[in-house]
Amino acid sequence: MSDIVVVYELDKPMATRSSLRTPAGAERPVRRVHAAPSAPGAPATTGPRTLCGKDTFAMETADWKLSEHSGAPWYPTEYASVICPDCDAVIET
Repeated sequence: MSDIVVVYELDKPMATRSSLRTPAGAERPVRRVHAAPSAPGAPATTGPRTLCGKDTFAMETADWKLSEHSGAPWYPTEYASVICPDCDAVIET
């Protein structure tokens, strides 16, 4: 398998009466952690779709690089509870 890039599917910001946007500097929680193949010729850039078929356009690229964490899973361990089971299944095969 080619290099993978970890991407975060973020929760949509909640609209409130005082603000319809997420305040500057506020973080949106990670809804799901996905894996995507890297773009051809650009190993640090994500391809257009995750391994489970979702569009990566609105996802945030993680700083996590498996090559820097020998023996670790493909995802950051703090997000183990929200990894995409479909992406994980593709990587396991």
